Amino acid sequence: MSDLCDIRDSRRQFIGRSACGIGTAALASLLAAEATASGGQPGIPQQAPRAKRMIWLTQAGAPSQLELFDHKPVLRDRYDTDLPDSVRRGQRLTGMTSGQARLPVCPSIYRFSPHGESGMWLSEILTHTARIADQICLVRSMHTEAINHDPAMTLLQTGHQISGRPSLGAWLSYGLGSENENLPAFVVMISRPSGPTNAQPLHERMWGAGFLPPRYQGVRFSPGKDPVLFLSNPAGMTNERRRAMISDVAALNRLKLEDYHDPETAARIDQYEMAFRMQQSVPELADLSGETPAVFEAYGPESGKPGTFAANCILARRLVERGVRFVQLYHRGWDQHANLPGGIRSQCYDTDQPSAALIEDLRQRGLLDDTLVVWGGEFGRTVYSQGALSATDYGRDHHPRCYSMWLAGAGIRGGCVHGETDDFSYNIVRDPVHIHDLNATVLHLLGFDHRQLTFRHQGRDYRLTDVHGEIIQPILA
Repeated sequence: MSDLCDIRDSRRQFIGRSACGIGTAALASLLAAEATASGGQPGIPQQAPRAKRMIWLTQAGAPSQLELFDHKPVLRDRYDTDLPDSVRRGQRLTGMTSGQARLPVCPSIYRFSPHGESGMWLSEILTHTARIADQICLVRSMHTEAINHDPAMTLLQTGHQISGRPSLGAWLSYGLGSENENLPAFVVMISRPSGPTNAQPLHERMWGAGFLPPRYQGVRFSPGKDPVLFLSNPAGMTNERRRAMISDVAALNRLKLEDYHDPETAARIDQYEMAFRMQQSVPELADLSGETPAVFEAYGPESGKPGTFAANCILARRLVERGVRFVQLYHRGWDQHANLPGGIRSQCYDTDQPSAALIEDLRQRGLLDDTLVVWGGEFGRTVYSQGALSATDYGRDHHPRCYSMWLAGAGIRGGCVHGETDDFSYNIVRDPVHIHDLNATVLHLLGFDHRQLTFRHQGRDYRLTDVHGEIIQPILA
């Protein structure tokens, strides 16, 4: 653990009330530790990283692996038959389908075909992802314990179903620090679906710092003139006056810091300073007018509209170009309990072309070699239909026992398919990958042993992967 954490947490009450006249020295030590932390935490063992930064394309709501990635042609002969008990094995269902009289097997209406030199089988509605088949590694054997959205997304982001733990981005911000003092190390953007669909809510704790110092939480960028709320000066406020105000407030906060040594006070000083620097850097970053027409054409017809997934993908590339360590894009709307064929096609319209364009763009700019990209959601979808089943329409319920994600970039084997599910895409039959394994692998690629990136809280050393997690060696280049 860093000197900063030791001083602020375990000694703050002693030092804060000490009459020994060491307040000034303690403050100097704190500020020196703060400066050191901006380049990563001292004392945390690191290995040679394959990746310097990461972009997580989080598909919130759980994309159906059966419509996108997990080809199951044998299901066509089982249309509208009951899911066999030997496949379900008494495993729990959600309350949305546990009361159904039947669990009718529902093959996807979409065709699959092999792509690339690797022959990766992908759905016909992933026409652009098909172009990058040899660049991505498709993991078909992801699994999780959570069966509902909020705990599943919390587990995916923080390694635990119960809120209060730091998010992956916060852990990376804590461990790696920042490469650009004018931008946060961890940026979040959220896009809504363009079509009519159920968009699950997302809570800010998904990109929160948990019990880590608050400076490591994600900063959300919103579409529009002011990507960061309240960042711009109000009418009549000049930069000079803003600078003077921040300096005066910082002086008052430092007096309080000398007295109490509260990490929240130090974080407040940091946040005011970062906000002032961002006033200069963010407007230039968010202005896409300098991008060429070819860029907008590559990212698709929605890329010129602020706040879309496509526009956010362009911003993600611009952010990593400027040294931001972790960029997380959330795209909502994958929760298709009904009308799945139309809903998932609409979602692919929003995300397929921009996701592929991002990989190609990073590659062309020489950034893919040291940028890790991950695409996926919190769990998968059931092979049986929720509600009415017809030849052209159906829905699918939540399914945590197997689903698909893909990875690309730094240290990842392109054209790789890892893991296998049974004929019903209901259970894993080869090479299971848990959320903890995914996070352990991500940390490994970014230069950390997941067992040693820890933070002491309430007398215990915590880590993202808890006491679990194995590196997925076969997917590494």
